[in-house]
Amino acid sequence: MTDCVLGVIGGSGIYDLPGLAGAEWVRVETPWGEPSDDLRIGHIDGLKVVFLPRHGRGHVHSPSDINYRANIDALKRCGVTDLVSVSACGSLKEELAPGTFVLVEQFIDRTFARPKSFFASGCVAHVSMAYPVSPRLVDHIEAAARAEGVTCRRGGTYLAMEGPQFSSLGESHLYRSWGCDVIGMTNMPEAKLAREAEICYATVAMVTDYDSWHPDHGEVDIQAILQVLRDNAHNAQRLVARLARDIPRRHEPCPVGSDRALDHALMTAPDKRDPALMARLAAITARVLSD
Repeated sequence: MTDCVLGVIGGSGIYDLPGLAGAEWVRVETPWGEPSDDLRIGHIDGLKVVFLPRHGRGHVHSPSDINYRANIDALKRCGVTDLVSVSACGSLKEELAPGTFVLVEQFIDRTFARPKSFFASGCVAHVSMAYPVSPRLVDHIEAAARAEGVTCRRGGTYLAMEGPQFSSLGESHLYRSWGCDVIGMTNMPEAKLAREAEICYATVAMVTDYDSWHPDHGEVDIQAILQVLRDNAHNAQRLVARLARDIPRRHEPCPVGSDRALDHALMTAPDKRDPALMARLAAITARVLSD
């Protein structure tokens, strides 16, 4: 087993985690371009923690313009083994009121304007996305939430929409008819790329609103969303800090194979692989090509 390195992708509310020692902003270069921002790296009780602001400090990147490949590659280069996405989302279920934290299990990807894979012609690979979330990592997040008294619900499906606009009423009703639980703009292709990079991934979806379907709440109110985000920030900080304190210091094998997703996934014969693409894939494929 390797050492556990905890990665966190989220917003400004959790930049300064309680107990984060020796934190520095570090610039990480990737062959996929610039990540959303520098990475904030420190330690909590001896555990290396790497934080990346998904939208950049000051929220400068639209969901469609985030360089998801650079973000995941940068986290991989920093040694991240377990990645927690802390994400604002809308609720598609009455019982998931604003302020609820949802530990998502599944995704439906409705995005269309974003590169979704590290692989392409010159090195074709197919990874399984049947179980996109690492259940063992979710176990640790759930335990941290209980320990901190943070109310969360485990399970549910996250509908990833393109954005940056919020849903129409018709779209909101459609997604509810599909049985989706929450809706957001950022967890795809992030989860797909994390799987290709063999990083265990989990989402803490923080409900901020009822999307546009709820008859008593009307259309999405950005000011109300911002207020809920501010209210949730403290709970998110405490949850992630507790997770960092309690998660095992040695990375545990993922029961659904997130950390070995590239086993048997590379389809292109070695002599047919594009050297330029393989150079870009160096961090992503390091384990499987060195075994």
